[in-house]
Amino acid sequence: MRIPILACFLACASLRAQTIPNQSIVYSSHDAGAITQYQPNSGRVRAMVNRLVLAVTGEHDLVHAWGSLVSPNDKIGIKISAAGGELFTTHRDIVNAIVDGLVAAGHSRNSIIVWDRSLGGISAAGYRPDQEGYQMKSIAPRDGYDPKAVFTVPLSGNLIWGDLEFRTDRGKLPFPSEDSTSDDSHFARILSSEVTKVINVPVMSDSGSCGIAGCIYNMTIPNIDNSRRFTQSRWGHSAIAEIYKMPIVRSKVVLNIMDGLVAQYAGGPQPQPNYAVHHATILASKDPVAIDALAVRQIEEWRARAWLAPITPLAQHVQAAGQLGIGNAEVIEVRNIGP
Repeated sequence: MRIPILACFLACASLRAQTIPNQSIVYSSHDAGAITQYQPNSGRVRAMVNRLVLAVTGEHDLVHAWGSLVSPNDKIGIKISAAGGELFTTHRDIVNAIVDGLVAAGHSRNSIIVWDRSLGGISAAGYRPDQEGYQMKSIAPRDGYDPKAVFTVPLSGNLIWGDLEFRTDRGKLPFPSEDSTSDDSHFARILSSEVTKVINVPVMSDSGSCGIAGCIYNMTIPNIDNSRRFTQSRWGHSAIAEIYKMPIVRSKVVLNIMDGLVAQYAGGPQPQPNYAVHHATILASKDPVAIDALAVRQIEEWRARAWLAPITPLAQHVQAAGQLGIGNAEVIEVRNIGP
């Protein structure tokens, strides 16, 4: 399935006024006792997640809440952020609370896939892949991408090892080859064919390349190959929103839960403890744009106090996503969900 960005952009533009909601709701749960010295309190974190899921769905029990988001026939994926290693990977306690809720709603634990591009830091973060009961997967270099799930945009990127179209014989050619660049990116097979519904669980983090590594980033850049081109040019940032708009992403994400137990306002999404805050907060919404917009505002406050340059000029994909009708970056209601 080849996805032409320009045709989609024109079609989406004509529908913007109809698709952008008047207001979006983000639910926030804060518990100062949920994180101490980088160590989460499992019981408190679980309670926060459960309260948020009930609030987002408007249901009175977790079985019906999760059942309203996914059907018994769905193949469920949980997209985490594992770039932060021991201190700043999506917290295991949040993931386990989600998995337990899905299991209570009738899904088998071993059918649920938890994934990121790489899972190199998950053991340090407390995950035990051989004991969790659910599947933990990374995206295999080259073979982990679907040659039929293509996103094309006229912005060439230099291919590297691991990209689907990277040629291992390029170094043997006598002259530079056009095969060293491509306008195509391919989606991960996990996203294209292994899951039908996704719970998106990024961390609250800045990004040196595109301002914020939030909900929209978490479902796009780590899930495609030839992705450097989108984080290395201002035009590419708008393309990140276009990628999220595609049905292969947007139609599958049923809930966004941002892990702000520990938030990072500089140096992310890799771990930088000098710029970390024990925020003790988790955000949830069906609107990824609204969560990202709130996270940008919060990170900007921390950066201003530390005399750091603002990230908003780099985070243009958030505003672009709002303009495409993916969600609301401007009029947002925050509902605090206490104990």
